[in-house]
Amino acid sequence: MTSDQASKKPIFMATHPRACSTAFERVFMTRRNSLATIHEPFGDAFYFGPERMGSRFEEDEKAREESGFADSTFKMILDRIESEGKEGKRVFIKDITYYIVPPEKAPGQPAPSLQDIPKRGVGTTTPPPASARSTTPQDSAVDLESPPKSPPRSPPFPYETPVNKRNPTVVPREILEKFQFTFLIRHPRNAIPSYYRCCIPPLVERTGFNTFMPSEAGYEELRRLFDYCKDTGLVGPAVTGQENEGRENPAGQPQITVIDADDLLDDPEGVLRQYCESIGLDFRQDMLIWDTEEAHEFAREQFEKWDGFHDDAIGSRDLKPRQHKHAPKSDEQLYADWVKKFGQDAADMIKQTVADNVETYEYLKQFAIRV
Repeated sequence: MTSDQASKKPIFMATHPRACSTAFERVFMTRRNSLATIHEPFGDAFYFGPERMGSRFEEDEKAREESGFADSTFKMILDRIESEGKEGKRVFIKDITYYIVPPEKAPGQPAPSLQDIPKRGVGTTTPPPASARSTTPQDSAVDLESPPKSPPRSPPFPYETPVNKRNPTVVPREILEKFQFTFLIRHPRNAIPSYYRCCIPPLVERTGFNTFMPSEAGYEELRRLFDYCKDTGLVGPAVTGQENEGRENPAGQPQITVIDADDLLDDPEGVLRQYCESIGLDFRQDMLIWDTEEAHEFAREQFEKWDGFHDDAIGSRDLKPRQHKHAPKSDEQLYADWVKKFGQDAADMIKQTVADNVETYEYLKQFAIRV
C-alpha cells in the first residue's frame, strides 16, 4: 500500500461518549468541498436495528420504530459509507467505539449482515464464492469458534455467527482494513459526569436516555479496538506527535494517532496540525472557524438524530485555545461538586464509574500527541 493510497482511506475517529468529539468533528466539517463527514452512523444499528447490541431501547419498541433506524443493519451503514466515498470526497467518520465492539467484554462476532461480505468490499448483494470469503491471517478460520448455543436473546446479540478470538468487533477484518483509524480520549472525571447530565432532567426530555448506564462509558471498548489496531498492524508502531526512534512504520501504514481532548482544547492548532499530517490532509487556519449560518445549519442537520447531546458544539463558532486554565480539582473537590449537582447516590455512581475507567484512560494517554 502506498502513502497516497493510505491518505485516501476513510478516516475513522474512534472515541467514547462526551470526549469533545463533536467539536472536533466541526473542524472537519469546514472542509466540505473535499471531505464527507458522517456523524456516528453505527449507533443506528447498535441501538435500533435488527442486529442491535445495546439494551437501552430494548423494551421500547415504539422508540426504536420512531427513530427511523429500526431496519438499519451494519451492512446498510457500511454501504452508505461506501456510497459517500464514491462522490469524489474522502470520508471522515466520528463514532462511538462501543457501537462496533460488543459490550461487557464479549468476544467479537461478525454481524449477520456482514458474515458473507466479499473481499472487494461492501455494497454488493451477490453472495461471493467460498474462495473470496474472509481468510486473512487475523480473521482466519483458526481464529473463529462456533457461537455458544443459547435461546433467542433480547437484544439480538450474541449473534449466531462464529466467535472471533482476535478481532473484537462485529466488522470483519477485511472491512476494517479499508479505514484509517485514529482515536480521541478525555479523562473520565470530565466525560462521565457530562454523560450523566444527559440522562437526567432537563436534558433527558430531549435525549431519551432516561438511565445512566456505566457500561456505556466506552473506555474498555475503545482500548480493545485500539490494541487490536496496534497489535495487528492496522496502525503503528510509530506514534504521531512523539519521538519514534526505533519505531518505523511499514510503507503506507498509518501511525498510531491519539488525541487527548484537554490537549486539543489547550492548543487546537498545535494538535490539529499534527493530526492532519497523520491523515494526509493539509491543515488550514480557517478550519478553526465556522461562524456562518450555512455552517451552523449543516451542523444542525448532521447532529439532529442525537438531540440534546450536541448543544455546545452546535452553538459554537470556532475552536480557540482555552484562555483560563484552572488547576485540576482534587478527587474530594470533584466528588463534592457531583454531590451538589446530582445528589449523593448519583455522585457515588459517577465516582465509581470514573475509578473503573481511569486506568484505561491513562494507558491510552501515553500514546497521545504531545505538543
